[in-house]
Amino acid sequence: MSQPSVPHVPAAPRPLRVLRLPGAARVVPRYCVTAVCAGSAGVHAALVQPHLAEAGPPLGAAFAAAAAVAALAALAVRQPRFDSWAPGAATAVLSAIAVGYLLSRTAGIPPLISQPEEFDPLGVITTIAELIGAVSGVVLQSRKDGT
Repeated sequence: MSQPSVPHVPAAPRPLRVLRLPGAARVVPRYCVTAVCAGSAGVHAALVQPHLAEAGPPLGAAFAAAAAVAALAALAVRQPRFDSWAPGAATAVLSAIAVGYLLSRTAGIPPLISQPEEFDPLGVITTIAELIGAVSGVVLQSRKDGT
């Protein structure tokens, strides 16, 4: 007497385990912070000349400084050897730039912009990205102990 045969049913494909790879909990936020810092640096660098022409050297210098500091933050946070300070610094830079934009649109920044300006799509999108990058920086900073 033979056993009834059961047709072979292939197992369901296993989901990708991207976030379970060793170190992925640090890689994803690191890439996010790096990309946002670099993107913010590029946007601010591109806006130096128009703001110089519009409001003079103080505002142009502020945009140039924001671009330079964001670029340095991108370079630093990308290197794991700087994990003792770079994620916190990048988070502070992105947060400060985002708050600066929000202040410039709601209350003005007296030394740079005396009257609030209207929200613009590029500024809103950049600020949202900067806030996402800042949150990623907090996540990266909180995982520096390997948890």
